[in-house]
Amino acid sequence: MKRLRMVILWILGIIAVLLVWLFGYFAFSPRIGSDPAGERLKRIQASPNQKEGRFQNVVETNMDMPLTVMAKVMYEMVRGGDAREPKDTLPTVDMDIAAWNAVPDSSFAVAWFGHSSLLIKLGGTTFLVDPVFGERASTFSFAGPKRFNYHQHMRVDLLPAVDVVLLSHDHYDHLDHETMLQLKDKRFIAPLGVGAHLESWGIPSGAITEKDWWESVEVGKVQLTLAPSRHFSGRGMTNRFSTLWGSWVMVSGDKRIYFGADSGYSPTFKEVGERFGPFDLALLECGAYNERWANIHMMPEETAQAAVDVKARVLMPVHWAKFSLALHPWKEPIERLTVKAKELGIPLLTPRIGAIVVDADRARSERWWEGLE
Repeated sequence: MKRLRMVILWILGIIAVLLVWLFGYFAFSPRIGSDPAGERLKRIQASPNQKEGRFQNVVETNMDMPLTVMAKVMYEMVRGGDAREPKDTLPTVDMDIAAWNAVPDSSFAVAWFGHSSLLIKLGGTTFLVDPVFGERASTFSFAGPKRFNYHQHMRVDLLPAVDVVLLSHDHYDHLDHETMLQLKDKRFIAPLGVGAHLESWGIPSGAITEKDWWESVEVGKVQLTLAPSRHFSGRGMTNRFSTLWGSWVMVSGDKRIYFGADSGYSPTFKEVGERFGPFDLALLECGAYNERWANIHMMPEETAQAAVDVKARVLMPVHWAKFSLALHPWKEPIERLTVKAKELGIPLLTPRIGAIVVDADRARSERWWEGLE
């Protein structure tokens, strides 16, 4: 009995130490970022899209998950599963800076680096969108979802000249501490509150522009408008909904691009289509979905319907092929989307990772995932 008590005490002691370490990590690790304060917090409190300092989705979005279900999901994530990560190295195309610089102002171009990291050139301005070039999309640098094997992972030093870093929200798979540190000299445009993280990482406040839903900002020949998405925010243990999330409408002359970022299916897609469409290209999430959290991440079939809603001439799926953030096989998103897009008559653009695509040219599409394990 005495030995049992000692074992219990040791276990309780270890748990206590781990809890103290965990709370200390979230309180002091630079990777977590910082909560909005001062004038930034006052602007948030004045926003019509928040209640008691917490941002709200346009439509009711239940994110409650019973502890038993949460525990099961965590167990399944840790255990892993067949084909959730590729066994093969994914093929990529090296960045051709000369080709990127040669894209005329009258055209637009996009290059995708896996998940939701993109380069977009519009109206002669180069936007780096949600760049996550670190090894993990995680709270921790030493644990959590690790990127798939690529022939060449994009790095900041391999990029062409970037005019603006465009951010959609503060989750780890969209806002990467390690990458931001390498982009301190850039201009940043983000939803309300996200600048608190950036400032805590040494980016000057004067280099940060924050917008609320339906607010616009001009960058050269480009008008950017932050539109709602159906999602949430938060990097710490207690700051969920403290910063805003959203999608971006990008317009220059007669060229229109929609970056949908992270979102469950929402009536906002139709509103965006009515207000700003049709779009030459819609970049919509297709991955990290599950029936348990369908309110905040679309199923592939919903992605296809969202493209119809926003009046997209061409759909390019993102948010897949880099991290295993759900329970589905890594190729399932594109396989399911391909079927539904064909059914709905939506032109699909699926370039290789890293390839430069000008004017949504579908000739650059490849079924590059086929034959890979």
